[in-house]
Amino acid sequence: MNLILITPDELDATGRAQLADNRAEHIRKVLRAEPGKTLRIGLLDGPVGTGTVEKISEDSVTLACEFEDDTPPRPAVDLLLAMPRPKVLKRLWAQFAALGVGRIFITNAEKVERYYFDTHILEPGFYNARFIEGLQQARDTRLPEVAIVKNLKPFLENELFSDIEEKLLADPSGERSLFQCLENVDAMSSSRFQPLEGRILLGVGPEGGWTPYELEMFKAHGFEVFGMGPRILRTDTACIALLSQLSLCSSLK
Repeated sequence: MNLILITPDELDATGRAQLADNRAEHIRKVLRAEPGKTLRIGLLDGPVGTGTVEKISEDSVTLACEFEDDTPPRPAVDLLLAMPRPKVLKRLWAQFAALGVGRIFITNAEKVERYYFDTHILEPGFYNARFIEGLQQARDTRLPEVAIVKNLKPFLENELFSDIEEKLLADPSGERSLFQCLENVDAMSSSRFQPLEGRILLGVGPEGGWTPYELEMFKAHGFEVFGMGPRILRTDTACIALLSQLSLCSSLK
């Protein structure tokens, strides 16, 4: 836990927060904090700051909180993910937040089992708790936004956002790499991988793959298809690998 996240409703009128859950236990047992120690804190969907330990008991920790003026920007990468098996998605929620995903669209696809959507894994109370785990690991405060898309075709036709600069689709049929696709975005730039000014939408299909019809539909709506080499990866492996690559590309100057 590299950042203690606090929700707005936990702050009292004096800017103090009393924690009595796993965060308090972490402060006591892992950080071994004493009164007067300052800790890295963040306000959920708000700024980061410092929390000064005022009181520690067996049940709770009281922090006096001070926050910076500016809220960190929402990560610029969005993910369009064909619904994986629930147990796989359960493992991925925290990783999405840790790796920096701004918006997540969980979609149906031809090779997605319909009963996958009948799961508590898709309930906000479940995935937000996992997001917070990932944010505290990565020192971020911005909760990813989640939308469940039961019908892919109208979503592509009507609901893609105007702030998306680049649409990328992972598929074994892709002849170019992710890096080659990003190089094309600003070919005249003096740096090889120029950070995009807008957002990137990354599409990752089901483990059975996108159908030819779905691939053509994506291409018709401006997606550039790229591959990851000859190996066929599982959804969780592919997502983590691709999000890591996008994070690296956006950080290179």
